[in-house]
Amino acid sequence: MAFEYPDGLQYTDTHEYLKIDGDIITIGITEFAIDQLGDVVFLELPELGDNVEVGEKFGTIESVKAVEDLKSPVNGEVLERNDELLDSPESIADDPYGDGWLIKVKADDLDSLDDEIMTAEEYSDQVEGS
Repeated sequence: MAFEYPDGLQYTDTHEYLKIDGDIITIGITEFAIDQLGDVVFLELPELGDNVEVGEKFGTIESVKAVEDLKSPVNGEVLERNDELLDSPESIADDPYGDGWLIKVKADDLDSLDDEIMTAEEYSDQVEGS
C-alpha cells in the first residue's frame, strides 16, 4: 500500500509530522503510523497551556493493537488541541494531515526543533525503503 506524505510537512522517526507556520507548529501522526496501529480507540492529549519538550511524551494513542506515546518534535506551549479527536479518535484515519491534527504548539525557539526531522522523501525512504 502506498502512503501519502505531503511535501510541505516535516517528519520525525517516531512518525509524527509537523506543519511549520512561523512559530506555530501543528503536530499530528503520519498515515503510515495510523496504518501500523490499526483501529484507534483512545487518544490522550495535553491541556492548553501545557509545555512540551523535544523528545518527551505529550500524549498517547491507543489502538486495538497497541498503546504508543506521542513525542514532541519541539519545545513550546500548547495553544490548541483537537478536541474533536478526543471524542472520536477513530476519525484520525479519515484525514491525518488535515482534520486529524493533534496539537498546535507555539515554539519557544525554532532552533529547538528536533534535529532528526526529515523531509517527506527521507521519511518515505525510512519507513518504506527505497
